[in-house]
Amino acid sequence: MISAAAFMLLATTVLAACGTTKPAQAPATTGAAATTAAKAGTEKMYIPVISKGFQHQFWQAVKLGAEKAAKEFNVEITFEGPETEQQVDKQIEMLQAALGKKPAAIAFAALDSKAASPLLEKAKTSKIPVVGFDSGVDSDIPVTTAATDNKAAAALAADKMAELIGKEGEIAVVAHDQTSRTGVDRRDGFTNRIKEKYPNIKIVDTQYSGDQLKATDLTKAILQAHPNVKGIFGTNEGAAIGVINGVTESKKDGKVVIVGYDSGKLQKDAIRSGKMAGAITQDPIGIGYWAVKASVQAVKGETVPKSIDTGFHWYDKTNIDSAEIKPLLYD
Repeated sequence: MISAAAFMLLATTVLAACGTTKPAQAPATTGAAATTAAKAGTEKMYIPVISKGFQHQFWQAVKLGAEKAAKEFNVEITFEGPETEQQVDKQIEMLQAALGKKPAAIAFAALDSKAASPLLEKAKTSKIPVVGFDSGVDSDIPVTTAATDNKAAAALAADKMAELIGKEGEIAVVAHDQTSRTGVDRRDGFTNRIKEKYPNIKIVDTQYSGDQLKATDLTKAILQAHPNVKGIFGTNEGAAIGVINGVTESKKDGKVVIVGYDSGKLQKDAIRSGKMAGAITQDPIGIGYWAVKASVQAVKGETVPKSIDTGFHWYDKTNIDSAEIKPLLYD
């Protein structure tokens, strides 16, 4: 019995040893084969595109341009932004999350350049190129910025406003914000041109709307406080639509000249109906396209200009359907 038990113990030990034997390992991949394998896992560079929002059709047009460039240059992008252009904290969270993914580059349209500054410094330290777009970033960190020359565009809006009101009288400005580069440049481009060139025009009020509903209320308040206002400039899609609504609700259609910025169905309808005199259009598809293209160029070490002017145009009911303007407008 002792011999039988010893035999059983020996057999169990041998079987256990066989069960734990590791399979043979394949030899490590080295040299050119290793490089090829590494590239296979990272075929496409990743570029997060962080916009200022999603609530306006403008951003959807920018997204189309970014996607067009991503396809052309065979890169992976994500396009994101907060629900409204007042959610600075949320945009900063998105920027932080994007940095955590160690992207090849970042395209960024800052709601608040100062708030974004620490994270942009982090990107610089990590050697991640930053490309500004639309409003860009108030910083030397971005390698380039793809944007409209907003000061020049707003100055053109001021010239059109002056012509439409006979170069004299009271006007007002409803700006979309006072922290982004676009908000500041459009406000200053418009007001500086009026002050420099049209001494008989007085800007009696400048308000900051944030969104369409607030712009409506602000417009009504402006018209109540300044009943002689002859014109109002809305500095983006939401502000312009709010001005249109505010003028209509104040029963002043046809009595106040409205000049806007950007496009969108409601603005186009207002121009066709005569409620809005005209507006400045950017090239949002071009902005998105160049944001991604310049990011790819920066990653590859190619030279990019410090700024990329994507252009602007004035449109009204005389040219809204022209071959030059129609492709730049969106619904």
